Amino acid sequence: MTKKLFEDFEAVTSKAWKQKIHVDLKGADYNDTLIWSTNEDINVKPFYHQDDLEAEKPLPVTSNPWTICQTIFVADTKLSNKKALDAITRGAESITFIIPNKDVSISSLLQNITVSAIPLHFKLQFLDTDYVSELYTISPNHITVHTDIIGNLAKTGNWFSNHESDVKALETIINTNPSALSVHADLYQNAGANSVQQLAYAIAHANEYLNSFGDKLTAPITFNIAVGTNYFFEIAKLRALRVLWKTLAKEYGANTDCHIYVTPSKRNKTIYDYNTNMLRTTTECMSAILGGANTICNLAYDAIYHKDNEFGERIARNQLLILKHESYFDAVENASDGSYYIENLTTQLAEKALNLFKTIEDNGGFLSGLHSGSIQKKIKENAQKELEQFNSKALILLGTNKHPNPNDKMKSELELYPFLKMNTRKTLIEPIIEKRIAEAAEQNRLNQE
Repeated sequence: MTKKLFEDFEAVTSKAWKQKIHVDLKGADYNDTLIWSTNEDINVKPFYHQDDLEAEKPLPVTSNPWTICQTIFVADTKLSNKKALDAITRGAESITFIIPNKDVSISSLLQNITVSAIPLHFKLQFLDTDYVSELYTISPNHITVHTDIIGNLAKTGNWFSNHESDVKALETIINTNPSALSVHADLYQNAGANSVQQLAYAIAHANEYLNSFGDKLTAPITFNIAVGTNYFFEIAKLRALRVLWKTLAKEYGANTDCHIYVTPSKRNKTIYDYNTNMLRTTTECMSAILGGANTICNLAYDAIYHKDNEFGERIARNQLLILKHESYFDAVENASDGSYYIENLTTQLAEKALNLFKTIEDNGGFLSGLHSGSIQKKIKENAQKELEQFNSKALILLGTNKHPNPNDKMKSELELYPFLKMNTRKTLIEPIIEKRIAEAAEQNRLNQE
């Protein structure tokens, strides 16, 4: 009879491991020396054990096949169509079109694109029921329109028109095309929210739609999420989001599935030593895959300071192609299942986010939080904490606050203004502002060139 591989070895408990570590520390305090705390108030232990899983019971998380997406801003319809066709021949498996206004001709934009063969995403910078209806008439099963009236309010400070008419327009859209609902939670990460805040705000944001439309949401909702370089936390964040949405949607009789659309964060990207951005986006895309993202749109390494260009877009697409076809990141489903650390993080993030969500609801809900400014205040507090950590080098951005290259000169390279622009205008609420961590340091350095 064949013996099991580890049958002759005694199991070692987490308590035994901890005792061994105490001996090796030679009197140093275990908690002070080896346990570190995150901005989410999660204490990260030096090791995780099967006992952690038995105590917390792994959350039921499933992953899905993921597609490589190319984002195209439609300034010129013919050029955008040409770019989309080229991207498809070069490996893009889905396309996202950002549409600035309703003058963009859909038929011209989609000329020669086999819509039934490739998923298409449309992000409209306006709200128009007829335009959305026209899009879905083409191919309702292969087109997703990312409609998010609350996301527009959070980002711009205003509704597209006003609260009543925006809700009415969204209701018309959902009644015909329930898959058109989206939550742009990437805004919160790019503005400086921590992982727990991102999750709580995402589901509180979505809950406003559930309160309005409930069981009309028969199709999966789309969550737009940004991921940073805190590798394991980002994997756990996406896994926790799927669990939280399933729990919440079930209470309303809505579709409990969701489509997670991921882009790398802009918040940690830099203009100096910009090639490090390729490394950042690679690990961020890996986190997205292992976390169970459905669609991944990579960010070009030079996106924050260069106009769209063939080289940057090709490299960004090829990073995903290498992960899928050369690194076999599509060959194993749920690769992170059974990781004691990731399972523990998933549970903690989900529980903390759920508690914060309940607090938001007890105080009137997400819209009420936006109008009172409490959501914006909490995001700014965490963003300021990250900035202080960056300035003290507790938070590292290589090439910027550690190992900078003094020979880098960027003044002549800036095709886009890479810093926060402040335009005075009247808004209904204080908008949530995206801002990169390194902006102030980079501005000082540019002034000294």
